[in-house]
Amino acid sequence: MTSQAPPRRVVVIPTYNEAASIREAVAGARGAMVTDVLIVDDGSPDGTGKIADELAARSAGVAVIHRAEKSGLAGAYAAGFAFASAAGYTQIFQMDADGSHDAGALPLMAAGLEAGADLVVGSRWIAGGGVRNWPLARQAVSRAGSRYSRRLLGLPVHDATSGFKAWRADLLTSIGGGAVSSNGYVFQVEMTYLATRAGARIVEVPYVFVDRLLGESKFSGGIVLEAMLRVAALRAGQLRGTAAAIEPYQRAPALETLETIEAIERFEERRAA
Repeated sequence: MTSQAPPRRVVVIPTYNEAASIREAVAGARGAMVTDVLIVDDGSPDGTGKIADELAARSAGVAVIHRAEKSGLAGAYAAGFAFASAAGYTQIFQMDADGSHDAGALPLMAAGLEAGADLVVGSRWIAGGGVRNWPLARQAVSRAGSRYSRRLLGLPVHDATSGFKAWRADLLTSIGGGAVSSNGYVFQVEMTYLATRAGARIVEVPYVFVDRLLGESKFSGGIVLEAMLRVAALRAGQLRGTAAAIEPYQRAPALETLETIEAIERFEERRAA
């Protein structure tokens, strides 16, 4: 019996003006598990791209994509996903550069993929998860946004707006690799929506979100409005029957076994313990 090749992992980190935190983000990801890191920098005027190049020069496990200007989160991730898929990575992780995503949760997310999940979502709003340094008003907006998206689109997750995720690479490819209509943070909702429509197995793992201590937040009222309108548009497409067709995700035969289903159940029990 031949042994299965170990997964090839990469953590995709989009950046814009993250010079103060990018070193720690890369060190955290690579210290948490065996993984490469891909930084996608949108022409940061604060020198983030130069720091990224220095990190890449010191380690073969760090790569950098330079985009000419700030062109949106969705575009940055689409570029990162395309690079990762072309390079043959089998597990692709999303993580912010500002320290808000706990790199210590990456091994648990990887374990979820290895147990047979297709998408693992880091969740603030399940048992064991939470937030730190957020005012109550910001927490309320995040919870309400997740409930709104979950109910309108039928998403099987409690943290629909989470940007901390682990993907099976072939699932990402099958749903278009990040080529979506959204461009801001609602991109996160739309990607989970596409995975759900494709029939992906999705699990959540808890993590504690820590609001950035360095740099400036990109969050704004415009982002909230964009998200509300885009989710409503996706729902309208469902009701009218005009939503773009999504091919069912074709898992490898090994992922369809009873053992895999039982492994996911054991994983979820262990996560909840």
